[in-house]
Amino acid sequence: MKTLKLWACSIIVLIAGHASAQVSVNVNIGSPPAWAPAGYAETEYYYLPDIETYYDVRATEFIYYGGGRWIRARRLPPAYRGYDLYNGYTVVLNDYHGHEPYAHYKVHKVKYHKGYRGAPQHTIGTRPVKVKHDDKHRDGHGKGHGKGNGHSKH
Repeated sequence: MKTLKLWACSIIVLIAGHASAQVSVNVNIGSPPAWAPAGYAETEYYYLPDIETYYDVRATEFIYYGGGRWIRARRLPPAYRGYDLYNGYTVVLNDYHGHEPYAHYKVHKVKYHKGYRGAPQHTIGTRPVKVKHDDKHRDGHGKGHGKGNGHSKH
């Protein structure tokens, strides 16, 4: 009887641990990026008309056309690395749930042309602050600040 209770407790602990792990994985995968429009937590894809690029929320990948094919990548291609995701318009694609949103690219390109602006949007998060390389020297301890070579002559 004691062995049976021990086995039952072990199974309950394993099931509870497994359920807990499932919840944490589901919460972390597929979260919209900070630059995405607020209010659309269930969206799987976004379309960025200014750069004719899709974003897959589940895979956390951009999907863009290059070299005669659609490419999936974690970062935008070099030509669009300077694109401001926080200021550009993001179209929420609620009507597509497959794996190839670009199957409707011809429709999206016409409906959401470059420069398209629909309803006003607010992003989920705020733009990260970029620190300039020279900022670390602004306290007067870096090169070029103060007089002489940094050694005082008293």
